[in-house]
Amino acid sequence: MSSIQEIRRPVEAELKRFEKQFPELIRSKVFILDTITSYIVKSKGKQIRPLFVFLSAAAAGNITEASHRGAGLIELLHTATLIHDDVVDDSNYRRGFFSINALWKNKVAVLVGDYLLSRGLLLSVENNDFGLLKIVSEAVREMSEGELLQIEKARRLDITEEVYYNIIRQKTASLIAACCAVGSASAGASPEIVAEMKQFGSLAGTAFQIKDDLFDFGSEDVGKPLGIDIKEKKMTLPLIYALNESGWMEKRRIIRMVKNEADQPEKVREIVEFVRNKGGLEYASGKMQEFAAEALSRLSCIPDSPAKESLAALVDFSIRRKN
Repeated sequence: MSSIQEIRRPVEAELKRFEKQFPELIRSKVFILDTITSYIVKSKGKQIRPLFVFLSAAAAGNITEASHRGAGLIELLHTATLIHDDVVDDSNYRRGFFSINALWKNKVAVLVGDYLLSRGLLLSVENNDFGLLKIVSEAVREMSEGELLQIEKARRLDITEEVYYNIIRQKTASLIAACCAVGSASAGASPEIVAEMKQFGSLAGTAFQIKDDLFDFGSEDVGKPLGIDIKEKKMTLPLIYALNESGWMEKRRIIRMVKNEADQPEKVREIVEFVRNKGGLEYASGKMQEFAAEALSRLSCIPDSPAKESLAALVDFSIRRKN
């Protein structure tokens, strides 16, 4: 498996430039806002989404100024949604750092999210990047719909495999799809190639989310607490498969346990063992491999290049990662 440093190599200079420019995109003359945005920059993750943008642009043509603005737009809107998510989930941590709402309370966190959203919109409007803005706005709409669909289904725990795929396509994969579409569109690629690259990102993002599902059942030693998704009553692919492989009485018992007793560690362990014994992890792993393989097949629309190789390696990295 390639390391993330090796994957970044074809666009390393562009990523370093982006990392220097991003703080300027979110800077404000309001002291509290400037303090918080500085904190946001310090707590940023692996920059996977800008990496998808720049690799897609390089693979589909050339990285342009529009590519940099597109990466900035996605990072601004994505960061805004994460801040709002932490408020909704009442979460105190994000990537090992205190969340904005934990340090500055919910009202400030919501307003900071709104500010970042406005900065992204203005960045596009002021530079006439309406095509890129349309791609990202559609992704944010899908993310919101996916979250609401998951909340609706969590009340009854009646998610089918088809509904599950729809939820994660909207919640997670839509933003990776937008990254690849924005990157290729900013490089001047044809609408057909942009559509293929968007589908590549959607499939890669789906595989990425299934990998996260597997972490919840202790498939890897990643330091993540066991059963977080179960405690939050999220119906993930391993659990859905296990329930489908069960008789009516057993299925009813497990669903009742998830619905009413998921706050009890011994019950969570029982659910995890149930999923493992039913082959849920093997089934989900197989589906993850299928989505990854289909994603890689979509890259046939672009010529061979170091950037294309890195995109393929990034898919492989996303399904083999340890955290």
